[in-house]
Amino acid sequence: MAPPMAGDDPLAEMGRVVTTTISILSQLETAVSKLGSDSNASSSTDTVPPLDPTVDALAVARDSATLIKAHATKISLFIINKPFTPTAITKVLRELVAGPLPALASAAQLCDPKRYTQAVSRDLAWRCGRVFRELKELVNRIPTDGRVLSDAKKNSSFGIGADKGSVATTGLLWSACDDVVTLASLGVAGYLMQKVEQFRDTLKDIMEELKEWSEEESSDEEDDDDDNQGEDTEDEAYGSADEEEALGHTVSQANQTQDTPSAARTAATQDMLDDLMNSHTHIPRDDPERMRPRLDSCLRRLRLTVLLYQAALKRRFKALPPLPPPSTADDTLSRLDEIMRLLKLLPERFGSIALAFYELDRELTDSMMETCFSEAFAVSELLSKPWAAVDTKDEFADWVLKYQIEIKKAEI
Repeated sequence: MAPPMAGDDPLAEMGRVVTTTISILSQLETAVSKLGSDSNASSSTDTVPPLDPTVDALAVARDSATLIKAHATKISLFIINKPFTPTAITKVLRELVAGPLPALASAAQLCDPKRYTQAVSRDLAWRCGRVFRELKELVNRIPTDGRVLSDAKKNSSFGIGADKGSVATTGLLWSACDDVVTLASLGVAGYLMQKVEQFRDTLKDIMEELKEWSEEESSDEEDDDDDNQGEDTEDEAYGSADEEEALGHTVSQANQTQDTPSAARTAATQDMLDDLMNSHTHIPRDDPERMRPRLDSCLRRLRLTVLLYQAALKRRFKALPPLPPPSTADDTLSRLDEIMRLLKLLPERFGSIALAFYELDRELTDSMMETCFSEAFAVSELLSKPWAAVDTKDEFADWVLKYQIEIKKAEI
């Protein structure tokens, strides 16, 4: 009997499809990574053919990621359960290559920054790239010898930096797909609100760290007058009655939650601040560099900026028009991009100010505070205008004016 032709060998055919799939995944990962890069964002998108505005890129991403997760689950089961069926695996891989994989890449391309904002476009591209990367890891674990994976290759992770088992690999892929679905389900406005909440929580964390550091300084002082001065400063930092009246319950709600550590605190930032707090000297009792007044001023303005984020969420981001807009001529997105850039930048600025305080570096502290509060003033100005009628004023515009006045008053 003549041996079977290579094309008739299911295992050999599966091996070829596995190789092709891995190559395609590598290409797609590279392509979407470029979409989310800074260089791509800075280049003109006018050279790209016009994208169909009727296609919902987020919906395409959600559906594609859901299909990829389902197909990957099948592969994960096929490679650990007997009998090993290369034809079934080949069928699933071909379905992936023919449908959800190119669709997910297309969704990343369709998510044009001019229609979905820079933040959403970049994050979707990054999440899509992660799906391709994790799926490639799973496909790489398909056994080409015709035998199901051993328990060790299925369940084990052989130490840090070693290969993960197929179960762990599948779990990471599920997580990557779920992250795409989560972003798509939030929509543009929901995603932006979530990011602003995270930025606000980071500001709260920095404020709490600075307050804690300041209170530790005060506990070492023997002068009651100094202690009382610290308490007065803390009361001032919590905002005035005018602010609470202007924003309803925004201020009071923020006061109730400010002493609760944020779940969104990043481990890296927290560890860095803790190390610095524990390793650097306190403000000297005689305070020759006048760091204490600077710290009080910073805390007051930081508190006001936390209120700005909270109020912007309520008065501006919850009132966003439908996104993406029907036309790229709408300037809402360009304004949103600049607002989001500054709202993201401010926590980084305040973090740098905190480091300067912990180093007792007066010159750097002054320089950073000047830059930071100039940017805070700028973002408040951008937020002061309603989305639809930019030439009109509303209640929040009046509050922003009070915020700007208080920021100026808080200068040392």
